[in-house]
Amino acid sequence: MARTSPDWTRLPDGELLDRPIRSLGLEIAGTALERRIARLHGELARAGLRFRPYVWLSTDWFTPDGVTGFAVPFYLAHTRLARLERRILHEVEGGTQATCLQLLRHEAAHAFDHAYRLRRRKRWRELFGRASDPYRASYVPDPASRSHVLNLDYWYAQSHPLEDFAETFAVWLQPGSRWRARYAGWPALEKLEYVDALMREIGSTPPPVRTRARPDAVRSVRTTLREHYRARQHLYRQEPLGELDAPLARIFDPERRRRRETAARFLTRHRRELRHHVSRVTGQHAYVVDQMLNELILRSRALRLQRHQPEREARLDSTALLTALTMTFLRGGPAEYQR
Repeated sequence: MARTSPDWTRLPDGELLDRPIRSLGLEIAGTALERRIARLHGELARAGLRFRPYVWLSTDWFTPDGVTGFAVPFYLAHTRLARLERRILHEVEGGTQATCLQLLRHEAAHAFDHAYRLRRRKRWRELFGRASDPYRASYVPDPASRSHVLNLDYWYAQSHPLEDFAETFAVWLQPGSRWRARYAGWPALEKLEYVDALMREIGSTPPPVRTRARPDAVRSVRTTLREHYRARQHLYRQEPLGELDAPLARIFDPERRRRRETAARFLTRHRRELRHHVSRVTGQHAYVVDQMLNELILRSRALRLQRHQPEREARLDSTALLTALTMTFLRGGPAEYQR
């Protein structure tokens, strides 16, 4: 029997946003997310691993400390909610099969750490560091570093020892990653070889820790979608960017001439392209980049700037400026959300 769509899927955004998340009746069963989790379990089985982390729907990606399962965001349980997520935050984290599997492997690593108490091992600490180190409010990665693997955006393995392990595990688990060849000559290879040996050691053994907790599961989330997204927007809101007039004047012309495109119109016309490129390069959430673009557009309009360069040059210069501003924000912005 074919599944019928819930009544809320046909509501306009304004009405849908006033629905409490718990009222949506969301489940993983029967969704594309369920198939992707099954694919993760298949990868674990092919790697010879007995343990299977459990998964539940919540408001974001996270693995609570000590818990042997992990949460995935509710919007992945229905395409209507994924569309709403993209409209409001300009990004659906884990929205494609490839990115979803990257994140599932990463979160599974945290669950393995908890289930087998891996962080307590001496060799683990020697390679990855101390799990007790505090998460920094922000981190500035070294793109040239070869001591860390590359899985999630913005060199996430460099953010904390626990994330270093999770990223290393994710690369090790990914089918066809050819990690020995890809990381040959890198110090990161030693970490990958350790994870390979460690998983062979524990693979067939039952985990000493098992939990059933599902913190902040969607069935318990009383906030409305509107309240949820206001909180997310507040999290990503940037501090004032400082003086923008000088860098904008180096790209756009303050002299007003007829038939010239305004800087504000130019930036608006290329908004999606600029947002996507800078978000991908910096690893910062698309919503943050979009808010910075808002600042540039508003200031350009106030100064009545116009484009005088050829379009390609103006686009490249605008991308460079937006990237620089985003990197500045990353060095002094709000706390990173701990995965």
